[in-house]
Amino acid sequence: MHLNSQLETISRSDLNSLQLERLKKAVKSASSTPYYSKIFNENKVKPDSITTIEHIKDLPFTTKNDLRLSYPDGMVAADKSEIVRLHASSGTTGKSTVIFYTKEDIDNWTSLVARSIYSTGIRKTDVFQNMMGYGLFTGGLGLHYGAEQIGCIVIPSSTGNSLKQIELMQDFHTTAIHITPSYALHLVEVIQEQGINPHDLTVKKAFLGAEPYSDATKNKLEELWGFDAYNMYGLSEMNGPGVASDCSRKSGMHVAEDYYILEIIDPETEEQLPDGEEGELVLTHINRAAMPIIRYRTRDLTRIIPEGCECGRTHRRIERIKGRTDDMMIVSGVNVFPSQIESVLMNIPEV
Repeated sequence: MHLNSQLETISRSDLNSLQLERLKKAVKSASSTPYYSKIFNENKVKPDSITTIEHIKDLPFTTKNDLRLSYPDGMVAADKSEIVRLHASSGTTGKSTVIFYTKEDIDNWTSLVARSIYSTGIRKTDVFQNMMGYGLFTGGLGLHYGAEQIGCIVIPSSTGNSLKQIELMQDFHTTAIHITPSYALHLVEVIQEQGINPHDLTVKKAFLGAEPYSDATKNKLEELWGFDAYNMYGLSEMNGPGVASDCSRKSGMHVAEDYYILEIIDPETEEQLPDGEEGELVLTHINRAAMPIIRYRTRDLTRIIPEGCECGRTHRRIERIKGRTDDMMIVSGVNVFPSQIESVLMNIPEV
């Protein structure tokens, strides 16, 4: 089942046409901002020269540091009277990166999140308990609005207060939760300490995100809780959750290609890599009025899955994020990611 069959099963040729149309508009819009106007001039980029999707390679990359340099509003393309909300990253390593939204942007983002969770089987009969933080972080409000659009009862329980979370799950028969993997591991321990068998709860689906985790952790959570866990990928620079997510097949995350143009590049040479090869994910937001972002280097490592999905959706899938280009360690000449260490730890029953 698809929430929007026309867009989710669109032919590749029609999708390419839609992407090109939206890319042209996004580049033109970006060129009106103080930041991109300067960057495009320095790189001799003329918006009218974008006539094919392949021309995206002629556009400069955008990095998190660029967002900080343009703080607070150097990338805003819409009139301030049209802005209705802003979200921001934590800013733990410097100035926060701030993203602005018009009313249309919020509506589009809500539809994307609704599409993502609907693809896993969420329906209006579900009770959705949102255990993510609300506020400047995008995860809380993003999933809240999306689940409400489908028609779920949404419990905005936010983070922490484990005993209250358990009480809400029991009293209102929660069927789906949105939670960080680390808190899910902690909460299931508290549930067991209360003498409750997690498998006796009504929770059947969990949406995991907001932090890196391994497949081993996901599998362990499914085993402990007795729910189906779904990967969801997002980043505040691209709206938040809803950029890519598992469907009911759980065989890779579909990227919403009507909103984002995805590329995989070699992080060293910055050259585009073919489908199937692992590299750094680069995203261009092609359908946001307030703040289009061009060729954003996410630093996240993944690959495009070349094969089609059994669910019938034509938007390409990416593998769950392996790690980040900036968290790789070299041990005795071998590249090692924290997620690989986590995988080994999670195979030890006592952990």
